[in-house]
Order: sequence, then C-alpha cells, then structure tokens
Amino acid sequence: MGEPMENIPSSEETLDLLTIRSRIRELADLRLSSGGEDTTELTSSDSEELLKDCALHLESRVKQIVSECSAVGPLDVADLDAYLEHLKEELNMVEAESAKISNEIDGLARTNLEDSSQLETDLERLECALDFITSQGLKNAKTGAPVSCSTCGEDRSSLMNKRVDNKLELLELEDQIERKKADLKSLQDLDHMYRWFDATEQIEDLMTCLKVIAFTENCIRISLRTYIPKLEGLYQQKIEDCIEPSEVNHELLIEVMEGTMELKSVEIFPNDVYITDILDAAKCLSKSSLQWFITKIHDRIVLCNLRRLVVETANKSRHSFDYLDRDEIIVAHMIGGVDALIKIAQGWPALSSPLKLISLKGSENSKDISLTFLCKVEEGNLVFFFFYVSLRLLSQGLFHIMM
Repeated sequence: MGEPMENIPSSEETLDLLTIRSRIRELADLRLSSGGEDTTELTSSDSEELLKDCALHLESRVKQIVSECSAVGPLDVADLDAYLEHLKEELNMVEAESAKISNEIDGLARTNLEDSSQLETDLERLECALDFITSQGLKNAKTGAPVSCSTCGEDRSSLMNKRVDNKLELLELEDQIERKKADLKSLQDLDHMYRWFDATEQIEDLMTCLKVIAFTENCIRISLRTYIPKLEGLYQQKIEDCIEPSEVNHELLIEVMEGTMELKSVEIFPNDVYITDILDAAKCLSKSSLQWFITKIHDRIVLCNLRRLVVETANKSRHSFDYLDRDEIIVAHMIGGVDALIKIAQGWPALSSPLKLISLKGSENSKDISLTFLCKVEEGNLVFFFFYVSLRLLSQGLFHIMM
C-alpha cells in the first residue's frame, strides 16, 4: 500500500525540540532564581518571622518563669534544689532539641546544594543531547533518512560515555604527571645531596685542619683550625716578649642557593676577620668552588693574625699603632697629634712587600698639621724613622717604607 508505518514517524513519537529547550530554560532559570536575590529576600523575611516567633515564645516563657518564681518564695531549701534541677533538665532538653534542629537544617542545606548541582549537570547533559539530536536531524533531513528516537538515545549515551572516558583518561594523565614531578624532585634532591657530600669530602681531603660539623639542605657549618707561622721563622730573627698563638679556631656558617652550590651568604665565628670581599669575589667568579672559598678564608686568617702580631710588637715602643683589617691599613698615632695612614701591600708580612704612606691627618685633639712637620717629612722622612725602627726586628732587610 505504500511505505511501512515504522518509517513514518507519528505525532506521538516526534520530539518537539523547541518545547524541550523551552522547558530546560525554565528549569535553569528556576534553579538560578532559587539561589539568587529572591531567595535572599525570602530567607530574610522568613528570618524576621522566625525572630518574632522566638521573641513571643521567649516572652511567654519568661512570664511563666516569673509567675512560677513568685510561688517559689515559701519553699524550703530541698524543694528549691529540686526545682532548680528540674529547670536544668528542661534547659538541657531545649538545647538538645535546638542542636537537633540545627543539624537537620544543615542536612537540608547540603541536600539542597547537592540537588542543585545535580540538576545543573542534568540540564547540561540534556542541552548536549538536544544539540546532538538537532545536528543528526539536519543530516538525516538532507539525506532523506527518518530520525529515529532510539538511535538518538543510543548516540547520546555513546557521547556521554565517551566524555566520561576522556575525563578518566585526563585524570590518569594528570596523576602520571604529578608522579613524574615527584620523581624529578627526588632526583634533584639526591643530586644536590651528592654534590654536598662530594664538596665536603674534597674540602676535608684538601685541608686536614677542617671538619664539617653539620649541614642541612642549604647550609653547612664548618670548624676551621688555622696554624699561625712563627714570626721568628719568617724573619730568621729572635723576637723578644712576643706571645704568638700557635693556632686559632673559627667556625663558618655557609649558605648556598637552593638546589645549587652557588654561595649566598657566610658568617664567621668569632667575627675577627673581614671576609666580605672574598664572598663578593666568589659570587662574581662563575667557576669558583667551595674549596677555593675556604682556602681564601684560611689564607686571610693567617695574614690577619700575622699583621696583628706585627702591630702588637710595634706598640711596645713609645708610639701607638692600630691595624684596620677591612681597609688593610696601619694607623700610626704619632707625637703631636698626627696620624699616618700606611697601606699594606698584598701578602704582607708573609711576603717581602713595601709599605706605602697614603695620607697624614690630624687626630681629634689636633686638627691641623704644621708646615714644619710636613717639611720634615719631605726633607728626609725623619718623622717616620721611628716607625721603621720599631718594626726593624720584623722587617729589617725585608721591607721599606715608600713615600
């Protein structure tokens, strides 16, 4: 008679997509309005009503208690205790009921939030399914094929399953990435620890007077014992009344950059040696190592102690001398209130290097330097002769003062 009935979609089987979309929008608007300003106003009005009811209930309860208390006066002590115990029981019951109601309210709020989230998810799924059905309908309309509701349902289910599979795969990949990051961090920590151990072993092998006390991820504490050579051995002369330490002990607290061996800061205890310039030089040198840094500090400790011994020996004369470690300058305080600033050469006094007069200035008690004094200095360097003599036991034949 014609085409089969199953190929002709009836009016009952035909999906009114526009009606469904309109209904979905209504549900979405309803969900949004239930969490928007209308709910806030409704909740606010309900709160006012609830507050009024509580106030009325409290007022009636207070009146009841006042009326009951008026009859409590003639009661004896035992009856009063029993009455108070009864009131406490009622209070506990009210508090328990209030806590129960509060828990029920919290449960309802959570349920409402979960239902709202589930509704939002379902609406999104419906919109996705409608979009898919619409696209399939257009394709089938172009090819002349009928739209089958069962096929649309199967396609929608397949699409949803595919989305779930993609999400699961994404979660698995994210989990693998996190595990790889953790493994990489562990390897970096192990590498950093290995370099710590290697650096400390190299330093200990290089300097037998060094001992690593403790170290953490970015800090290392080192005990450094420095042997000071004898002045008599340096100058091959006997130095009288000179007490020389055979060794000095220091501790170094070295901090490096996180994950590297680059120096960040260093502290020395006791803080009697200036090492900031060594730290700055180590930071500027790209290939400087921890061994180089410790060696430089060791050499600086030796030089500073030798220079202090020289100055202490010179101070036993009738003149006064000070050694400024940071500037590597000896200040000679002379008779007449004049200070002479003498620059120390690199390596002095361990090396035969000249001392250089860099300036003369008046002390606090004598701001001006007389012309006669300057003439004496210019003519024959007689003023500094006493300084040369005071150091003769240490520098005879080795050093001279340059003007």
